[in-house]
This record gives sequence, C-alpha cells and structure tokens, in this order.
Amino acid sequence: MSPKQLDKFTTRLVELTRPELIETLRNFECAFSIDFSDDQLHSMSIERLRHIVLAAGLHAQNLQN
Repeated sequence: MSPKQLDKFTTRLVELTRPELIETLRNFECAFSIDFSDDQLHSMSIERLRHIVLAAGLHAQNLQN
C-alpha cells in the first residue's frame, strides 16, 4: 500500500461508524480468519475497533502483494 493509499484508508476509517467498521472488518477478503463475536465487536471501544480494522486491512494488503 502506497503512502497515499494508506492516508486515504486511515482517513476513511476515522469517518466510519461502529456498524460500518464492523461491516468493513467482516467483508475483508483475506487469507486469515478474523474471529470476533458480535458481542466483542460491540463492547470494545471504537478506537480499538478502528485499530483492529486498520491492522487487518494492512495485513490483508500485505498478503495480496
């Protein structure tokens, strides 16, 4: 992911609501399992959820390259 793409991705994450973040996390196409229950995703802070979505997105992108 280029620096410009990373900036765009992180800017987008900041604007997403909790339901949008959860949907983004659930819809990643990646070679690894993302195993969080709905209860876990709804109980964690939105900052932590953003961090997880960012990490999963970066990891998924690295696997594609």
